[in-house]
Amino acid sequence: MKKSIILLSTTMLLLSETAAAWESEDGQHSASATVALSSDYVWRGYSQSANKPAISGSFDYSHISGFYVGTWASNVDFMIGDDDAHLEMDIYAGFTGEFGNSGVGYDISVLRYMYPGTDGGDWNEVNGSLRYHYFSLGIAHSGDVSGSSENGTYYNIGMDYPLPAGINLGLGLGYYDYDREVFGRDNPDSATDYQVGLSKDLAGFGLNLSYTNTNGNARDLYGSKYADSRFIFSISKTM
Repeated sequence: MKKSIILLSTTMLLLSETAAAWESEDGQHSASATVALSSDYVWRGYSQSANKPAISGSFDYSHISGFYVGTWASNVDFMIGDDDAHLEMDIYAGFTGEFGNSGVGYDISVLRYMYPGTDGGDWNEVNGSLRYHYFSLGIAHSGDVSGSSENGTYYNIGMDYPLPAGINLGLGLGYYDYDREVFGRDNPDSATDYQVGLSKDLAGFGLNLSYTNTNGNARDLYGSKYADSRFIFSISKTM
């Protein structure tokens, strides 16, 4: 699962769905590389780039068996302890497939978030998702969420529906459940985010316009400056 699939409820803010740019003659192997420019890098409801534009890139390899591995990177702008984080680099691997001929697909993966130049900010996450027709359901869990040594579990549901003229409608709803110690016992222990997006492939580029917002708990935890409502535009290209 690419990060763009792992983070299904926020994918539409960064990248459009793309096909493999290279495939072996026997169809066993495929790979793709994508670069995207976005007006903001929003992850699970709040900005990771301090409300500024972000450029991101990914490289992904997959096997016909369902195995895949990849990496993704973007500029960021926030503090980790006493260090300024300016770059996020992720690596991930997983397996995807379908339960017989049921039409129900699944995806299981592990992901590591890394922030070069910071101390103690790297952390791991395990992800699982199900998909059926236009709908998806996902869960992501970490016992060291954001490098806190505490638990955090993110639940999300999504829908991707084709509209006329090659336009796709994407809807997503996410709920983050934290241990009390992550933000302190005097603060909320959960956050909710949602988004609506329209995407279209045009002249070889992926175009996306999305609206995202959060609830009051999210704004209390992340800061209303970074978790308030906003429109985000992105353009991406697969090579």
